Amino acid sequence: MMFEQVFKNIDDILYKDPGADSELDYVAQTSWVLFLRYIDEIEKENAEEAILSGDNYEFLIKDEFQWSSWAMPKGQDGKVDHHVALTGPDLVDFVDQKLFPYLSNFKYQADNPQTLEYKVGEIFSELKNKIQSGYNLREIIELADGLPFGTEDERHELSHLYETKIKNMGNAGRNGGQFYTPRPLIRTMIKVLDPKIGETIYDPALGSAGFLCEAYGYIKDRMEKTTDNLTRLQEHTLYGKEKKNLAYVIGVMNMILHGIEAPNVIHVNTLGENIRDIQEKDRHDIILANPPFGGKERAEVQQNFDIKTGETAFLFMQHFIKSLKAGGRAAVVIKNTFLSNSDNASVSLRQLLLESCNLHTVLDMPSGTFLGAGVKTVILFFQKGEPTKKTWFYKMDPGRNMGKTNPLNDKDLAEFIELQKTKPETEKSWMLKIGDVNKETYDLSVKNPNLPQEAPLRDPKEILKEIEILDSQTNVILKSIKDFL
Repeated sequence: MMFEQVFKNIDDILYKDPGADSELDYVAQTSWVLFLRYIDEIEKENAEEAILSGDNYEFLIKDEFQWSSWAMPKGQDGKVDHHVALTGPDLVDFVDQKLFPYLSNFKYQADNPQTLEYKVGEIFSELKNKIQSGYNLREIIELADGLPFGTEDERHELSHLYETKIKNMGNAGRNGGQFYTPRPLIRTMIKVLDPKIGETIYDPALGSAGFLCEAYGYIKDRMEKTTDNLTRLQEHTLYGKEKKNLAYVIGVMNMILHGIEAPNVIHVNTLGENIRDIQEKDRHDIILANPPFGGKERAEVQQNFDIKTGETAFLFMQHFIKSLKAGGRAAVVIKNTFLSNSDNASVSLRQLLLESCNLHTVLDMPSGTFLGAGVKTVILFFQKGEPTKKTWFYKMDPGRNMGKTNPLNDKDLAEFIELQKTKPETEKSWMLKIGDVNKETYDLSVKNPNLPQEAPLRDPKEILKEIEILDSQTNVILKSIKDFL
């Protein structure tokens, strides 16, 4: 509850500040303060370990810019020394004119993009301090300083609360899907693919990095905890790309809070890469992704792809297929119109998918799965290397209208996970033989043949005739009653 209360208190302060206008600002501003507080904790732990080992530790951040110098200089009593601590306009001036420029420069000093130093540089190159009142910022800093990060349980709670903030941010805006994929859905996709240590996992539309964070936890819980395995999981397992500034910052922050120390994620437009240049070294064992809904790409971006289309998600689909190793597995969120769109690009894309991959499962999600997105989605599960012969469809029905008060939960998806192992035909699931699919349209939007048959609708003329007969019979009965009386 402590973390939750601190987050609420920080939001209350930001609400009063003229520089923070929205839930997106609240997350961004909370992020950079928490990030520096967290880095300070990591640095102290590393320094203590070095002392115990008899080594010297070189701090990433030099003295003047360390948390204990500018943010929370403390007296002998362990409390902040308000005679030394910056506040008011002095604090804002230091942050804007000195701290952020110093940290953003790390990007150019780092040995390579995979280091924590580089990530710090990128984050502070992309973020701006929007907190205009130095008195508000002082309060936020002191609240963040009080957060405990020492144990794994505490860090887990912090990461959970951060995820909640991301969720709220997604719900608040019309582009919620950009930031937040429901975690029960992510966990389901991961359970079906069942990633293992030694495999690489790739999300080229990273967003808040929910897929990579959950995959990290899934593998870590199930692998043998050897030094080699832990190093491999940290450094050679999780990969991602993200185009948008804020999403990238939030994704990196989220991964670090989940224990991924130097995320292998790149701030780049994935679709700017020509798929013809993708080589075997660029390919991965597993792809987990939720590409942006409804985006429109310019002609010069489309030139990077064999199938030209302005639909962002459809270009990503080509990237997914090209970026999978032979035998590689994917689970991808996409609009349900992917199954039926009749334009040439959509038809060609479905043909490419069915001929180069085994599309073995389609999970049909109900409306309201993605809050604020306003679209129906399906999850495509496929394996690269051999053509599709048959596809198992499952239509998820939670038995309620989903929304903010009734979000998706793990129980909703439990039946799908269990049935997917054997792919039986039920009232909610069915099998489509690809040999029966029209080769001109490759339309996959088939209806469930196993639903109970509804009574056919009657012809209106037939109904009217029956009413006339019933009226005539009623009149005869009424006349008989009157005659009797």
